[in-house]
Amino acid sequence: MTEANPEKTPEIKSAQLREQPTAVVRETVPMTALREFFGRAYGAVMAAVDQQHVQLAGPPFALYRGKPTDVVDVEAGFPLAAPYPSTGGSGVIAGSLPAGQAFEAMHIGPYETLQETYQALLARMEAEALTPAEAMWEYYLSDPGTEPDSSKWKTLVVWPVA
Repeated sequence: MTEANPEKTPEIKSAQLREQPTAVVRETVPMTALREFFGRAYGAVMAAVDQQHVQLAGPPFALYRGKPTDVVDVEAGFPLAAPYPSTGGSGVIAGSLPAGQAFEAMHIGPYETLQETYQALLARMEAEALTPAEAMWEYYLSDPGTEPDSSKWKTLVVWPVA
């Protein structure tokens, strides 16, 4: 994020979020195992919501609780059109993305540079004397399986205010 590269500076928008029902798999995962976890979690959630005939309401997301270290408390799944009827056994549970004030920024580029977008969001909150919430999430708008050029990947980062 420099003046020489203004496209690296994400546009940050304030948003008023509504609560969104989700179906997720939640685990504490080493950062090095996130990719494997996401593949497993998204597959499990897709199978479970298909079996329950629940309609998806958006792209895959990952919600992170607390500041990531070597391990992260993460939920991976999909927003739904209606609450998920947890049935047990599959590891898929009902969840929700919370309502409230948040800031959003579109990250364009590889996942390894997402920290730049988080830093920009944090700076905006600090500038407005707001406290970031403990949980934040990312919507994955690009599929690395169909778009191999990571410089084109789009990830919407959402960070609520506490």
